[in-house]
Amino acid sequence: MTPELHGHLDLMLLAVLKDGPLHGYALITELARRSDQAFQVPEGSVYPALQRLERRGYVQSQWSDSGRRRRTYALTAVGQRQLATGTRDWWQFSARLNCVLGVTA
Repeated sequence: MTPELHGHLDLMLLAVLKDGPLHGYALITELARRSDQAFQVPEGSVYPALQRLERRGYVQSQWSDSGRRRRTYALTAVGQRQLATGTRDWWQFSARLNCVLGVTA
């Protein structure tokens, strides 16, 4: 996983799941698509993150049998609140960092 993703993968996964349930590979593909292929996240990072999010109650999983048996993940109400909090915190952090760096919009 690229250094810039460290610590942000959970929030990114929650953001993608906001649009609806997906299986792991579809999440990986969607992260790459949304980042214009900049974030190529390996399965070895995504699946442990999904398990961590599930333990925290942010996502729930179930097996789906649409042609091929896959575990799909969906955002929970607790996960939606965490996404809102994480998004707000990210915007506050990035605004402060921009001030330190002297970056103007």
